[in-house]
Amino acid sequence: MMKQIVYAIAAIVIILLAVPSMLVLIYQAPAERPVQQVAEEKGTPMSPAVQKQIKHIDFSVRVFRVGTGKIDTVPLEEYVMGVVAGEMPAEFEIEALKAQAMAARTYITLRLAKKDFKDVPKDAHVTDTVKHQVYMDDKQKRERWGSAYTWKEARIRQAIEQTAGQVLTYQNEPINATFFSTSNGYTENSEDYWETRIPYLRSVKVPWDNISPNYEETVTMTVQQLEKKLKTKIAQPAAAGGNTWQKVLSRTAGQRVKEVKIGDKTFTGREVRTMLGLKSSHFAMSIENGKVKIRTLGYGHGVGMSQWGANGMAKEGKTAEEIVSYFYKGVQIESAEKWIK
Repeated sequence: MMKQIVYAIAAIVIILLAVPSMLVLIYQAPAERPVQQVAEEKGTPMSPAVQKQIKHIDFSVRVFRVGTGKIDTVPLEEYVMGVVAGEMPAEFEIEALKAQAMAARTYITLRLAKKDFKDVPKDAHVTDTVKHQVYMDDKQKRERWGSAYTWKEARIRQAIEQTAGQVLTYQNEPINATFFSTSNGYTENSEDYWETRIPYLRSVKVPWDNISPNYEETVTMTVQQLEKKLKTKIAQPAAAGGNTWQKVLSRTAGQRVKEVKIGDKTFTGREVRTMLGLKSSHFAMSIENGKVKIRTLGYGHGVGMSQWGANGMAKEGKTAEEIVSYFYKGVQIESAEKWIK
């Protein structure tokens, strides 16, 4: 009888010790960043001169919602929050998010300063698409983020509040703060993509982008598909694997294709990117087994701030001020108030 009692007690002890281990095996840690971490990431304070200028501006942006055909009137900083949420992953470093916030606020400030709204419906300032800046309202953020909504919203709000009212200027005017996802290792001079030289949009090295999921892509199509899309004719020997059917004639400062001859026509790299729907104008073509293979590096037009580059700089300890100063040469950080009435 005594032995049975001892065995029973021993069995209970074993079960009690095993349960926590079993729970650890069963429980899966959340894939998303917990809310507690948001409070720990204070971000790097801006310089005193810039910090003095931080101010919430009482102004609302009228956003045309393409999906509904309606215009939403949104407070300026809430609009910037919606743009950062739509344009940059909330998982990015806080200093990268702050740099994105300044770029997004600068973009809308420049539109408001110019008062040129011909490309939007009456009474609107901007659309919510890539035509201008992607903007997500609270409902869209909740749908996209699901259970991660709380910490992602808090994280982006932190970036907006720490840069409130701040825009990037050059010679006392808001800049055209262009940005894109992923570089090929360099940004582009503005005139190599848009034919207009802008002094603050200069080519710089971006060694951080090769970890981006969009850094490299290979697109495959038939020779006939390529000919149809480019409205050109490729010499038949190309089907045998030769590479004389195309030749890169020149490259830009950012190492992308400036001019290329394909078949019997000459194109700009931008034209080829647009006509073939490529992620980048840095591309290389070959024909293998009767199929055209096009390898691209980077994602986007390449002008201005690389978002993955900004995140790479932030990971190395660079501040938002240092990030925007690297991608936009010679800019200052000022309050948007004098341009927004």
